[in-house]
Amino acid sequence: MSDDNNTIKLLGISGSPRKKATDYIIREALKHAEEKYSAETDYFSASGKELKFCIHCDYCIRTQKGCIHEDDIVDLYEKMKWADAWIIGTPAYQGTLSAQTKTIMDRCRAVVAQDPKVFLNKVGAAAAVGGDRVGGQEPAIQAIHNFYVINEMLPVSGGSFGSNLGGTFWSKDKGGEVVGEDEEGLRGLRRTVKKLVKTAILMKQVEKQD
Repeated sequence: MSDDNNTIKLLGISGSPRKKATDYIIREALKHAEEKYSAETDYFSASGKELKFCIHCDYCIRTQKGCIHEDDIVDLYEKMKWADAWIIGTPAYQGTLSAQTKTIMDRCRAVVAQDPKVFLNKVGAAAAVGGDRVGGQEPAIQAIHNFYVINEMLPVSGGSFGSNLGGTFWSKDKGGEVVGEDEEGLRGLRRTVKKLVKTAILMKQVEKQD
């Protein structure tokens, strides 16, 4: 792994139970980061994974030994620690996050219980896909941004005029073949990836100076 301050490690997370539209956009984000910015990337998909809900048993708080559940999220924890930056994607279900995305975020409590600063100053972005043009994409992204703030990460978007909160896509309920044709969605995603990478590089430079 490179220690170059201009090379970042980027983790993509798809919180969809299917390998369709959300899987497509997160893979597209990672591909763009690799080709345009020489980022090192890794990927986690919720599809086909065993993801148990947080049951608020406080095992992680009492023992500081991780989560009481032993499932596929345990492997994701190491990827999260490895990365300088994350991009989480979710389908919009009932106007907000998928259950899988929410479960992944809730279960991060076990990692933070071991080290409250484990995610400090990592940079996070978000993307969401809706079957309708306005199907809850932005509320879903806001929930992901709230997760970043609570865990002392730095949420970013692509900025005004096209990617206000992050990447938003309209799948028309037809999966990856349609989101791949959503030029406005792709433009917003690329702008978001650009801001994500540049902010992560800046944070690495600042931390080196400290």
